[in-house]
Amino acid sequence: MATSPDDKSLANGLTFRRFEDGDNKWDSMEDAIFRQDTSYKCPTYIQKTPPCQGSCPSGEDIRGWLQIIRGIEKPAGEMSMQEYAFRRSTTANPFPSMMGRVCPAPCQDGCNRNDVDDFVGINSVEQYIGDSAIEAGLGFDDSAPLSGKKVAIVGGGVAGLSAAYQLRKMGHASTIFDDHEQLGGMARYGIPGYRVPRDKMDAEIERITNMDGVEVKLGTRVGKDVAVEDLEKEYDAILWALGCKKGRGLFVDNWDDVPNAVTAVEFLEAFNLGNMKYTAPKVVCVGGGDTSIDVVSVSRRIGTLPDYSENPEDSATGKIKHDAEPENKVPCEVTLTSLFPLDQMTAAEHEVQDALVEGVTILTEVMPSEIVVDENGRAIGLKVVEAVMEGNMPKPVEGGKETLIEADLIVSAIGQYGDLEGVEEIGNDRNAIDADNFYQVPGKEGHFVAGDIVRPHLLTTAIGQASIAAETINHYLTNKEEKLDKRPKVDKHHFDLLDKLKEFELAPVSFEEGKEPDLRGTDSDNYAVHNYDDRSEHEIISSSELFLGHFEKVERHKRTEDVPGKDEVLGHFTERMNPLDEEDVIAEAERCMSCGLCFECDNCVIYCPQDAVYRVKKDQSTTGRYVDTDYARCIGCHICADVCPTGYIEMGLGA
Repeated sequence: MATSPDDKSLANGLTFRRFEDGDNKWDSMEDAIFRQDTSYKCPTYIQKTPPCQGSCPSGEDIRGWLQIIRGIEKPAGEMSMQEYAFRRSTTANPFPSMMGRVCPAPCQDGCNRNDVDDFVGINSVEQYIGDSAIEAGLGFDDSAPLSGKKVAIVGGGVAGLSAAYQLRKMGHASTIFDDHEQLGGMARYGIPGYRVPRDKMDAEIERITNMDGVEVKLGTRVGKDVAVEDLEKEYDAILWALGCKKGRGLFVDNWDDVPNAVTAVEFLEAFNLGNMKYTAPKVVCVGGGDTSIDVVSVSRRIGTLPDYSENPEDSATGKIKHDAEPENKVPCEVTLTSLFPLDQMTAAEHEVQDALVEGVTILTEVMPSEIVVDENGRAIGLKVVEAVMEGNMPKPVEGGKETLIEADLIVSAIGQYGDLEGVEEIGNDRNAIDADNFYQVPGKEGHFVAGDIVRPHLLTTAIGQASIAAETINHYLTNKEEKLDKRPKVDKHHFDLLDKLKEFELAPVSFEEGKEPDLRGTDSDNYAVHNYDDRSEHEIISSSELFLGHFEKVERHKRTEDVPGKDEVLGHFTERMNPLDEEDVIAEAERCMSCGLCFECDNCVIYCPQDAVYRVKKDQSTTGRYVDTDYARCIGCHICADVCPTGYIEMGLGA
């Protein structure tokens, strides 16, 4: 009998235990093969959602584009593997190059391969897809006829841009309003260029803005330069994708009174605009998430001056601009504090480790208690105390150790909220915008919302919300009289077998009611896809449903990182994440277990004792239709389901 992997076997480098200790006798196969299954069950091909996609807030068909990269799924025409993978990937996410670099990859945490050896390096493959598309100069299809409807999109970050892209595919024009001089939102003004190269970002944004029907108005703030009422008159719908551009201060009594205490949002925007080329000698950042890692990593890279005499908050908030890059910079002392232990910080683990290598001091399981000021009211240090989390709130440990960290600049990276000045009527008391399950603004007909302004989260979350919001807007513009259906349990962008069959001109013929006198036993007729069920909108397949014994241990092909040591970090702005070459990308994609969909291993064909399972003829075969069952031969022995590595075969129906 099959067993699940245990900690001991994994620790010993084993991938899977087929039998428990003591299981040294074969069970009799006579009843299974020769006496049949009295339930008369036969193989049914069940498509389910893999946990990588189920864990992806964008709902990407990750399994699909991994299958394309490895060569299992092929296009119908002459399209290259790289372009085909790009087209599949960007069904959900128009920024594969960017997201392959900076997404913290919840998909990899969910990957079933973790129960065999190690997750599939999904991010590294996505980076390759994005970079290959940029190199090839690929653009987006904007051939859908324009509907005549126009949507105002307020905010030009990844949510607003993704919505514009999705809406244009549906045939709707849009205008993006943004108060910055460049599009990109927090991806541009919050993430340093050594994590997201600006040439890659610009290329992926330009693909969207180059689509016919997508207009951009920069340096334009809705609520100030243009009234909401004017947008309501001129446009058929409004999408609020403002993001969260204001940072939260520390919860200490004198935060608002201390001039040299700033937020991470201000600090990173000043750096990314090129206004801040060096900072204070001693920087303390409070956080623990990815934003705080960016603050401390930037601080170590830009350094300070040996004769530093500025007020550091002036450059950190954009009040002054550093015009020239000084030649006499020296490293600064940088400390990061976190409420959580090192291995529980919300920042990506490799980012935390990189910060340590770069010379950042990290104090864990502490919380700020007081900003210590001098006679002029300026911060000279931050007191922190040992703390524990009780529910969602930190609490000082009674009698816990107190530490004073010297500081010339204190940066708060504990959260963000929206800037709703001029459009307060659209917001709530949390400086955010309410959304229902379809990303409509309750009580505001024609108003929709997506991204951080709903709740600050990941870039991939904003992309996924924008896709759903675009569908809702499309429904509003084309069929608003019909009530919206409930969103599927597992949202979205699933592989569609019928679409795949249509791509290869293999779609079932139309069914004409009344032409068939008896609808039982019609598996030889071509008006339906037989013995197949798509449950991808309802079920995520777990590793317990797979035949893990099929998979051997294969080391992950890891990207290398250009992480400078503490003595080399000053002035080091080389891109951190190095791409895999094509050979390693393909090899990494081959580690995908294709959970919930056939990957053409032939196990069911080889092991069927009745030759009931057979390969579909090549001219009739495509992804998801590689094998079929001869019901006249099948005796319901279950062997095909037992040996299916991907969990695609279940016993069901009647023979």
